[in-house]
Amino acid sequence: MTDFVPGPDTARLFRDALGRFSTGVTLVTTQDDDGPLGIIANSFASVSLSPPLVLWSPARASQRFDSFTKAEHFAIHVLSHGQARICTSFTREGRNFDELTWELNGSGVPIVADTLARFECEQHAVHDGGDHAIVVGRVTAARLGSGAPLLFSSGQYGRFAQGR
Repeated sequence: MTDFVPGPDTARLFRDALGRFSTGVTLVTTQDDDGPLGIIANSFASVSLSPPLVLWSPARASQRFDSFTKAEHFAIHVLSHGQARICTSFTREGRNFDELTWELNGSGVPIVADTLARFECEQHAVHDGGDHAIVVGRVTAARLGSGAPLLFSSGQYGRFAQGR
């Protein structure tokens, strides 16, 4: 065990400690002036059932930050364990839709086929979150698929192992 106070000198320790919390992996999509845009996020969470609200948190350092925080509409796709290649495609470059099956929804947002779940959203609020923003979306449509989730833990992608 290592005790520390989070700060500039312990940033790596803090990041490693946060990485001990396993999360699911999402692809968030929107449309900007240059076309379809996507970004990988593991900062997804439910906020409210009534009204139906979800959130995610893009990094301010991302070149895609402004496009996503200003987007009136976006979609959050929960990825399955077989979709790790999508993460590789969208981690650094946000326009790699060529290998995906997708279409635009009625709001002009790219909707990716065959994900575990999808939440089509209109922007509800954007809050300051330090070096990230907290984007809250009101879910206007959703889709539920089947399969096992793609997980992210300690800097690696993996899958959930069923207990006995």
